[in-house]
Amino acid sequence: MNETMKFEATKETPVEPKEILLSVFNSLEEKGYNPINQIIGYILSGDPTYITSHNNARTLIRKIERDELLEEILRAYLKSNKD
Repeated sequence: MNETMKFEATKETPVEPKEILLSVFNSLEEKGYNPINQIIGYILSGDPTYITSHNNARTLIRKIERDELLEEILRAYLKSNKD
């Protein structure tokens, strides 16, 4: 018992913000919420209770920062409206 034990945590595979947003959107829709309003409420307030726990959506959305969510939304919007 004099040796130092080595601990290595398993690293999670990073999930893309786009994948998280789509998954959370679908979960909110399945539960009957307006996904746009709920996601905006979460981004503006930081309060995770705007996001349902259905399909682990609340845990998923908290894996990325709110500013990253905004970047993803803006990037997708500008890309689709480039013309």
